Amino acid sequence: MATVLRDLILNDYPTSDGRPMAETDWHRVLMTALIQTLDSWYARDPMTYVSGNLLLFYVPGDKRRHVSPDVLVVKGVPKRRRPNYLMWQEGKGPDMVIELTSSSTRAEDTKKKFLLYQDTMRVPEYFLFDPLGDYLDPALRGYRRQRGKYTAICEVEGRLPSKVLDLHLEAAGEDLRLFNPASGQWLTTLDERAAEAEEGRSLAEAERDQERAARQQAEAELARVRGELARRQRGNSK
Repeated sequence: MATVLRDLILNDYPTSDGRPMAETDWHRVLMTALIQTLDSWYARDPMTYVSGNLLLFYVPGDKRRHVSPDVLVVKGVPKRRRPNYLMWQEGKGPDMVIELTSSSTRAEDTKKKFLLYQDTMRVPEYFLFDPLGDYLDPALRGYRRQRGKYTAICEVEGRLPSKVLDLHLEAAGEDLRLFNPASGQWLTTLDERAAEAEEGRSLAEAERDQERAARQQAEAELARVRGELARRQRGNSK
């Protein structure tokens, strides 16, 4: 709580730039899913911060010099909620950024942000995903900073590996999925985990119903046998 109050009192930088959260519902839903999935992936790591659509300021004292990545991961900084992200206070910038791009943000994502992340913020990995296929072909592209410049990340079995995340990214239609090569499994989203939990509850309830029905049937059979025995005993006593 003390850290939260300090941030709110001492931080007089804006928390919003007045722009919409995402271009479309597809972009918004996907951005939220990616943030939640990565947040869960790093849930046990207190020194990895996952966020997105958060104002990130990179020049001390200049409130106009900011960017708002759709998805970002920063390693080596405390996991806590922030009103915005001040690079000079945190001591570093993002290690990985994902921008969910479209034709309306094409110039910004492929030129302005590309150079900003490469030259100014020096973000080690930058991924671009075009969920609606507005202009990128293929829809997913990744870049890794080497010798000060971004070089394209090569596909591995149809996926783009991220050294920062130790995960692979793969376009699946309008979705961007995260694959764990160590386990050979996809990372599940919050909605998928909720659906799995609901399915588990339904299966458990079905099993309880079956056990209840079997128990009732057994009790009915036992009552029938007892009744039959009672009738025979009465007949023998006459």
